[in-house]
Amino acid sequence: MTIMKRIELRGCSEDQLIEICQRLGLQRFRAVQLFQWVQQKAVRSWDEMKNIGKKDQQLLSNHFNFYSLEKLREQRSHDGTRKYLFRLEDGETIECVLMDYERRSSRDRHTVCVSTQVGCPVGCAFCATGLEGFRRNLSCAEIVSQVLDITYFVRQEDPDFQVTNIVFMGMGEPLLNYDEVLKAIKLLNHDQGLKIGMRRMTVSTSGVVPNIIQLAKDNPQVGLAVSLHAADDLKRNHLIPMNRRYPLSQLMRACQEYTDITHRRITFEVALTAENAGEEAALALAGVLKGQLGHVNLIPVNPVTGTGMLRPEQEKIKRFAQVLESAGISVSLREEKGTDIDAACGQLRRQWEGELK
Repeated sequence: MTIMKRIELRGCSEDQLIEICQRLGLQRFRAVQLFQWVQQKAVRSWDEMKNIGKKDQQLLSNHFNFYSLEKLREQRSHDGTRKYLFRLEDGETIECVLMDYERRSSRDRHTVCVSTQVGCPVGCAFCATGLEGFRRNLSCAEIVSQVLDITYFVRQEDPDFQVTNIVFMGMGEPLLNYDEVLKAIKLLNHDQGLKIGMRRMTVSTSGVVPNIIQLAKDNPQVGLAVSLHAADDLKRNHLIPMNRRYPLSQLMRACQEYTDITHRRITFEVALTAENAGEEAALALAGVLKGQLGHVNLIPVNPVTGTGMLRPEQEKIKRFAQVLESAGISVSLREEKGTDIDAACGQLRRQWEGELK
């Protein structure tokens, strides 16, 4: 019995593997073993599956496409951050980042920032990814593979390494690739896989209003981060073109509905530039967020060639935060990671493609 086309192995749920293996005449336990090798142990080849015989491996390889990402570059920061440039099966390239955070009272946090698209269709004014345009959505297997392959590489140095957190904040707009992102979340959370808690995963969006509400209904445990960046439509239209489709009033209503459904606090991300970090902008932002269950994450903009945006002075950033706090808005300054290795989204990919020209 044959299957119409080769299926992406890393994108398969355990139930799918069980069903397919049974069609192929294999017992259920073989599917469970296969899922664990792929999703828990993060192996990159059939040969590493030690308790699956060569005959069964050959049968399975005829029906599954088991593709691991090709590591083109790995850059390491002085703070431990690692940035990866991966090549996909069709030759396209994506980036992802591993960030380590030390904790005194519990285990260290190892966060992977994953991409969900090749390029990005949104075109935010301060983002390197948008400068290169949009190519395509990533499949569930390609999204999950970023976490699996980073896990595999780091375990060569530290066999006990475990990813603890996922942020869908890399290249692309996650909510414009909604179905594949949701599948990836479920796989990364699976008990027989990496077992990353739903509450330890966060999806970031530039403001795709319908899917903000849909996410609340489909998976209320997952965190939401909204790239806000400005408190009025005119400025936000310039920074985030998505605002022309879903203006600020619609976005804030969707955020309110999200918190009503999930009872979870939203993280509002605000990229600060030399132009938008004034007290007036802070007061306007406080007005927009008044009464909203949320927390503001201030992000000094990364200097990216081609955007023309400059980072504000430190005193300006501190004053911006003070204005928000005085208005009763919860606020923090993002802990910067990997600035010395161009860890901002899209920078390494632009560098690589520039070298090939």
